[in-house]
Amino acid sequence: MGKNKIEVARCAFCGRSENEVPLMMYGENACICSDCAEMAFTRAKELLHPQSSIKSAGKVNGEFSLRKPHEIYDFLSQYVVGQDDAKKTLAVAVYNHYKRIENAEKGSGDLFEKSNILMVGPTGTGKTLLARTIAKMLNVPFAIVDATILTEAGYVGEDVESILTRLLQDADYDVKKAEKGIVFIDEIDKIARKGDNPSITRDVSGEGVQQALLKIIEGSIVNVPPQGGRKHPEQQMIAVDTNNILFICGGAFEGIERNIGNRLNTQVVGYTSTKTRSRIDRDNLIQYIAPQDLRAYGLIPEIIGRLPVLTHLNPLDRRTLRAILTEPKNSLVNQYKEIFRLDGIKLIIKPDVLEYIVDTAIEFKLGARGLRSICEIIMLDAMYDAPTCNRKTFTIDLDYAKSKVEKSGAILVKDTAPVID
Repeated sequence: MGKNKIEVARCAFCGRSENEVPLMMYGENACICSDCAEMAFTRAKELLHPQSSIKSAGKVNGEFSLRKPHEIYDFLSQYVVGQDDAKKTLAVAVYNHYKRIENAEKGSGDLFEKSNILMVGPTGTGKTLLARTIAKMLNVPFAIVDATILTEAGYVGEDVESILTRLLQDADYDVKKAEKGIVFIDEIDKIARKGDNPSITRDVSGEGVQQALLKIIEGSIVNVPPQGGRKHPEQQMIAVDTNNILFICGGAFEGIERNIGNRLNTQVVGYTSTKTRSRIDRDNLIQYIAPQDLRAYGLIPEIIGRLPVLTHLNPLDRRTLRAILTEPKNSLVNQYKEIFRLDGIKLIIKPDVLEYIVDTAIEFKLGARGLRSICEIIMLDAMYDAPTCNRKTFTIDLDYAKSKVEKSGAILVKDTAPVID
């Protein structure tokens, strides 16, 4: 229709004739060339979905691959030392969750309920690493969210829907893929309410966030702002079904041992109280954690019920910290050796240096993160000189390590107290 009305077929955008372009497309009294159409499509995509080019650090590579609990456990053991109970619990929960999704596609998924997970353990024990490693193994979208930045709708901070925005970004805005992803909500203990009684005042970053998380964790269709941030009426929303998204929450729950100890003491009564009391490991009360301890700490009963799988991570002892330095695939020692190897230098670390690093980390009480901090202090000068020096080998002995740590002043942190006039 349009071609007959146009004397000379020229693109309405660039003005080129039909002979000068690869393809001319005709409309009502106008035409557009294929080059201009492609440019218009690209520009429209940028304006409508400005975040679509964002790729998170955990970008999915490959197809989804579900493994058996034993295989999941063995894979986790390659990257996480110790924490056998937590790894076994996670392996079973993850397997059951994705088996539920597969059965739902076959029409029998209603028999299963979601296996959302809550991990409790001191800082630096591997909560985030466990969640990230599982997502890597399964090739599913993965998002880490800090619960401390979340607030109720209408207050300064981020809405809880921003959790799903990050998951969408990791899935390249493939909604179907994102709906089978894993979300790790860190610092869940920081949104605990201040007391066990319901708050009579507005708690916009504590109890209010817990209430807002309920429908997302349990499973519902949520309208997610593709650009993140606050919702507003003009913004185009993306509907995401959270029924098949696995939520893993983690927190240190500092001081929860007091709640556990109080509960155990009240239960230890009667003729067998002495025997029961002797069986309790007072140095690791976290292993006896129960849902009632979480409620006493400040989590509301509704959110506890939506995190049915509860597991704990033990504090890292000396033997475990020593193993973390050398045994995992991505161990700290291997990382530093690779850094130096890329500069053509062979790094040699004496065994007594590793023992010194472990002893210092135990005194700092920072878990596995303390190991990295100490290693950075020791390696800083060597890594600074490595790219420009002509050395083929570099050996770190105990005297060198001690001198670097003492020079930095870090070793004084545990001994020095503020002087009050």
